[in-house]
Amino acid sequence: MVTITNVDLLQLATSFPYAYHLQAIANASTNAVNFISYNDSFVTDVLGPNISQELVVTTPWVAFHEAGVYNIKTGKLYATSNWNGSVDNPVNVTAIDIHNDNAISSIRYDNLAEANGGAAFYPVGTPANSSEGQQIVFCDEGDPTHPSQLVLVDPSTNSSRVLLNNFLGRNFSSLNDIEQHPYTGDLWFTDTEYGYWQYFRPTPSIRQQVYRFEPKTGVVQAVADYFAASNGIEFSPDYKHFYVTDTGVHTFPGKDNVTEPASIYRFDITDDGKRLHNRQLFAYSDNGFPDGIHTDTMGNVYSGCGDGVHVWNPEGVLIGKFAVANGGVNNFAFVPNGMYIFNAYNLFFVTIKAEGRTVKRDFGLLDTY
Repeated sequence: MVTITNVDLLQLATSFPYAYHLQAIANASTNAVNFISYNDSFVTDVLGPNISQELVVTTPWVAFHEAGVYNIKTGKLYATSNWNGSVDNPVNVTAIDIHNDNAISSIRYDNLAEANGGAAFYPVGTPANSSEGQQIVFCDEGDPTHPSQLVLVDPSTNSSRVLLNNFLGRNFSSLNDIEQHPYTGDLWFTDTEYGYWQYFRPTPSIRQQVYRFEPKTGVVQAVADYFAASNGIEFSPDYKHFYVTDTGVHTFPGKDNVTEPASIYRFDITDDGKRLHNRQLFAYSDNGFPDGIHTDTMGNVYSGCGDGVHVWNPEGVLIGKFAVANGGVNNFAFVPNGMYIFNAYNLFFVTIKAEGRTVKRDFGLLDTY
């Protein structure tokens, strides 16, 4: 069953009861996704005419937290679980066999202690219209004895190797999210303090920043700072803009400060694809904080927030929500004709019209369009 609620923005602008009514709709069900439209474009361009939703699976552990990367060779989507409070039982990678009834399996890889964000990785020099050599690069948050690092995994062979584990001799705090630029091959990633805030990493000794790393040359460069908690990152589909979420509202457990950032910042990318400039506030979440972030081919921006996946148009106007109760969404993954939504213990799937920025390449569909 699909429920679409159309928001009356003028009523919302002057009515707290109406706002509370919308919140109640967003939290109405723990086993279904509700769709809340703030603009007609959400229904016509994002959802489309064949919208559907389903609860795929519920696990006894928090299997569906971050990452969400497809691998062509295995035909599986890879998520990462949440930190569970013990280095003796580290974060695992959850493989979702999306071509075989969404069968779930749990995996751990050598060199990968506490996996968090991840992205498809292609060898530097691979044309942007090719899917050859696809692997997965994970952000490893590290633990008391392992450094935080970037780890390259080939899930088809269960092999792994470290790409980067320091900034010119200085320890990273807790690497969080990552994307690869399809033309330069550079890896862009965030470093924040969640490992320290969750008591499994030492006191930070470096700023919370965004970095650019050249896997072929070893060059690593800080490209943006002044974040309370630099978190999710994403490119616009034309690669002219770069988005960074700041989740500073949420730090030490039980010590959230609602006056800190729950924000998305947008930067312009320099013509050479190596630097950022013209920082601006793109959006601010009305519920929770924007965590994982992705764009579609139309330039709309999606982020996992406290009551589901929020969608903003390229001008930063909220156009809709994929509302999910009981903890909201940390991340999600576009696939052909749909999206998997990570709700901690629950995995949802929605059929939609919009297409994620990376879907054609990551699924090897470039020659079929």
